[in-house]
Amino acid sequence: MYQIVLDTNVLVAAMRSRRGASYRLLDGLGDDRWRPNVTVAIVLEYEAVLKRDCGEFGLTEDDIDDVVDAICSQAGIHRLYFRWRPVASDPDDDLVLEGAIASRSDFIITFNKRDFSDSERFGIRCLTPKEFLILLEEMP
Repeated sequence: MYQIVLDTNVLVAAMRSRRGASYRLLDGLGDDRWRPNVTVAIVLEYEAVLKRDCGEFGLTEDDIDDVVDAICSQAGIHRLYFRWRPVASDPDDDLVLEGAIASRSDFIITFNKRDFSDSERFGIRCLTPKEFLILLEEMP
């Protein structure tokens, strides 16, 4: 089973459109081939960004609570015992990378792969949602 951390931009894309790979990935929560991982900081980031833009998605704050709850119900929830900051140019990216390190994730799923160029030194690969779905299809 792959361990992953979803960057917030993947969730935003999933909320904007039901046609893309981001939505397909989120719709696949509970798939036994992968598991999302979160920290408190990541969940707070998801909630803040999605609630800020929920009107744009045609959703309410309660709808966003349901989405975040669904992710958390399937996720491994991890504590940070060590901070690696600053590694990325954006502090929000640092919290995603720290969550991936703490959870010993295999992948960070993001549209901003170059923002996580240092993830490889921790053994964590960055893939787009589409690339990750292709990888899952290749699994025996």
